[in-house]
This record gives sequence, structure tokens and C-alpha cells, in this order.
Amino acid sequence: MKIIKSQRINPFGGLNFVINEFEQLGLGTLLENNLPHIVQQASYSWKDLLYSFWSIYFCGGDCIEDISLNLKEHLRDNPFFKVPSPDRILDRFKELSQTKDLFTLPRGTSLHQFGLNFTLKELNLRLLKKLNLTTTNDHILDYDNTILYTNKKDSIRTYKKGSGYCPGVGIIKNNIVYVENRNGNSAAKDLQLETLTRMFYELENQGIQIDAFRADAASYQVNVVDFISTKVNRFFIRACMSDALAKRISEITNWSEEGVGSETIFRGEIKFTPFIRSLKRKKQLHKTKEYRLVVSKIERNDKQVNLFTKDAYLYSAILTNDFSMSINEVVDFYNQRGAIEKEFDILKNDFGWNNLPFSKLEQNTVFLLFTAMCRNLYQYIIERFSKRFKGLKANYRIKKFIFRFISIPAKWIKTARQYKLRIYGIIHFKT
Repeated sequence: MKIIKSQRINPFGGLNFVINEFEQLGLGTLLENNLPHIVQQASYSWKDLLYSFWSIYFCGGDCIEDISLNLKEHLRDNPFFKVPSPDRILDRFKELSQTKDLFTLPRGTSLHQFGLNFTLKELNLRLLKKLNLTTTNDHILDYDNTILYTNKKDSIRTYKKGSGYCPGVGIIKNNIVYVENRNGNSAAKDLQLETLTRMFYELENQGIQIDAFRADAASYQVNVVDFISTKVNRFFIRACMSDALAKRISEITNWSEEGVGSETIFRGEIKFTPFIRSLKRKKQLHKTKEYRLVVSKIERNDKQVNLFTKDAYLYSAILTNDFSMSINEVVDFYNQRGAIEKEFDILKNDFGWNNLPFSKLEQNTVFLLFTAMCRNLYQYIIERFSKRFKGLKANYRIKKFIFRFISIPAKWIKTARQYKLRIYGIIHFKT
């Protein structure tokens, strides 16, 4: 095979359409107005730094070094932004880090290290409002924590026996609306009331109202349920099994049989007043409230009988203040929060959460927030471009988007004192 030397052509030509969309959204101005001022003499602006950083993930990279190793040669001729070195980007990120906050539990001595960074959380919400996240009051907010396994200098052993961080994440649809980094020794249930208080404050400060809240059993705490009930119209929280809960479940008589695949599930409901023992211990029985408990049960394979319910079933229960939905509607609505696990998979594998660049929690918090913004931008781009390019669908992961759209050979040429993009291939894109 003979090789003929040819002119330099950018293999990531589709990225120019993405960056052009950023420009039309006015992201450069948003960044300059909401991040610390950079002097005019500086070589790179916030737009240069963030556009370059986000381009890593839009071109299939997975770590900051891809800027210099794989992308800089192809991006340096574009008219939208200048491409800095990875060290320059990381240095600016370090400047944005804020001192980590230290907390202790009322009955503990261990220090819990949190990375809050309100500046970037506010920037993320302002970005989402530019991306058409409305301020209506019909939003459904999901909250959960995930473990990022890493052996960074300050990472602490998690309850799953590996070192890492345990960030808390708030999600509306496919939008990451809140990220709060925690060190590994801070389980999801620890100091969750304080985390949710900060999250709702940030959302309310931007005029984003929440209709329904969904969370797993880590939120099944008396102070959390009491707080959430004042902030949303409806909540759906997985209940933890206890003696009082098991005894109440044993009183259910209106079980209905539901066929799910090859399994038979029985569902029932009953009114339930949780946390009586905890409130009695605190002498706060006046705070007791009655909620709806929706219970599902499935027969155990080992046939072991439950001491309280006197039958061999596995139980799962959902605590809610919604009395209007049917039993099946409550279960189906709650199960939709399973999509948050997919979001964690996307953040970890598509947007760098598995490749943290720094050795300190507060600096990695900056990285987590900027990559969460990149995820939000991608969701906007794929939904918008799928309406203008027949080869895309709104549910595509970024890898398929890169193969089908970003990887288009292109070259910038200057004619009549104007830059024009020459595409080497066929692209049916409606501009």
C-alpha cells in the first residue's frame, strides 16, 4: 500500500457543530460572568479552558491528558477557542476549589469531609436554565449516592471495603442538578438532612420548584421525611424494615396478585405512622404523622418464615404522602428512579467520574461539577441534534454520537476573509 502525503484534516469535524451550538447559547458569556475574573493578559479565557475540557468527552477521550496526547493537533485551527495544555486546565480548576467542610455526627467522633463549592453548583443551575430547564413546579427530583473507587491521597475506606468518595447527586429527568462530594467514610444516610437542605436551597434560589421527590432507604429518617414533606407536594421513599413496620405489614389483608414476568408479586397498602419510637425517645410525639405504606411481597426461595408476618415472603415497602395514585401506580412511579443508576453509569464511563485527576477531595469536587455540566450539555445537544440529523436518536450514549456525528472529516478554510467549514462526507444536518 502506497501512502500519499495529504493536507491536515480534522477527524472530529462534527465537534464544530457542537461548539457552534455552545456559542449560540452564549456559554462563553455565562462562564465569564459566573467564574472568577481572568485578566485580559492571560493566554486563555474560561471559554478556552472549558470548551477544551468538554471537547475531551465529546471526542471520545476519558482523561485530561487526551488534550495534549490526542486532540490538540486537531483542535488548534478551530476559530472558536484556543486549546491550552492539560496542566493549564488543571491549575485553573485548582484555583476554583474551596476548602472542604468538616462535620461530625451527634453521636460520633469521626470527621466527615464534604466538598460543597456553591459557586459551581450555582453555575450548573444557571447553565441548566439556559438549556431550557423550566422553573415550573412539576419537576420530579431523584436523590442518590454513588461510590467512586479511587486511591487518592485523602480518600477514605468506604462501607464496601474499598477506598474512594461517595458523592450525593440530585437529578431531574436526565439533568444533573446537584452534586455534593463526600469522602468514603460518609455513608449515604449520614448528614443527609443537611445535604438535602442545601440542595433545596440552591434549587429554590434559582426558582426551580419540585413536585415529587424519590429516594432510597437511606432517606428513611424521621428528620429527612419531616423536612421533605414541607418542601414537595409528594414524596416516595423506600422504607427500612423494622419490628414496627413488620408488625404493621402483618395487618394488611387486601393483598392483590400481580404477574410480573415469570414471578408472582402480591401488593397491598395500609396507613402507617413511622418513627414513633425515635420521636418518643426525643419527647417529640407531637410530630408523629400518618402516611401511606405501599408494600410488595414475593415468595422466598428458601421458604424461611418471617417472625412477625408469619409467612415466607420477601417484602419491600414505599412510604408516601400520596393517597391518590393506585398501588401499582405508586410502585411503577417509584421504580422509575432506577434510571438514576443508569445516570451514574454514564457519568462514570462517559464523562470521566472513574478517572479523577486530583489528589484532594475539594479539587476533585470541581472536576465532578464540570463533568456533570458536560453531561447536561450532551443531553441538550443529543436531544436537539436528533431533531435535525436523521442518523441520531435522543437516547444515544455519547460513544454512538461520536461514531455517527463527531467523527466526520472536516477542514477550516478561509475565503473572502471568512472562515468556512469544509466537510469531507455526506451529512444531512439542518442548520
